[in-house]
Amino acid sequence: MFTAPLVRPAFLRDVPAITAIYNHAVVHTTASYDLEPVTEASRLAWFEARQADGWPVWVAEQGGQVVGWATFGPFRAKPGYRFTAEHSVYVAPDAQGQGAGRLLMTYLIAEARQRGLHSLVGGVDAENTGSLAFHARLGFVPVAHFRQVGRKFDRWLDLTFVQLLLEP
Repeated sequence: MFTAPLVRPAFLRDVPAITAIYNHAVVHTTASYDLEPVTEASRLAWFEARQADGWPVWVAEQGGQVVGWATFGPFRAKPGYRFTAEHSVYVAPDAQGQGAGRLLMTYLIAEARQRGLHSLVGGVDAENTGSLAFHARLGFVPVAHFRQVGRKFDRWLDLTFVQLLLEP
């Protein structure tokens, strides 16, 4: 029987699952341009820094298991960018296409609006048509295409930036 994912704030106990989901993307996809899996200790430090800086980390849970996570944080360090955030969303491969990503992004977008942000941006590998379509369904539009700015799996990678303006 299918159970819809539940979205909730992430806790320290979720860091191993967040790490595993991220590392699957690192090893098998171009969703991240990291070349090597991250350690659980480094992801724990990342999580604690997110919490200390007041940035959200949400998880999608299904059947008691974390199947996805999402966050946003500063787009750039200069104060003029303070109303723009860059987001990330990752879903475990066996949970993709079941609504977890959309639910996570719905929570992120709502929280961004609540915080008074004006714009959410995301960097998507230009060949990741699934992620580009996913973002388009949520109202994001492509705003920049950077040619050959990344290198992974012995090939050059293009990066597309997508953006959602949050004000009505």
